[in-house]
Amino acid sequence: MKSTGRYTCTEYRQEMILLGLKRQLEDSVLTEDQRVHVAEKIRELERQMGMD
Repeated sequence: MKSTGRYTCTEYRQEMILLGLKRQLEDSVLTEDQRVHVAEKIRELERQMGMD
């Protein structure tokens, strides 16, 4: 994501989604397939945010 010097609603939303996904990944009730799916979502979101 390009930095314009302003913190946008979209950036905030993406950060909150990322935090939620990371918390979900720590949940001990998830199956291995669910963990893999959540981890893929995290990687994709981090890529979109330029964090990869």
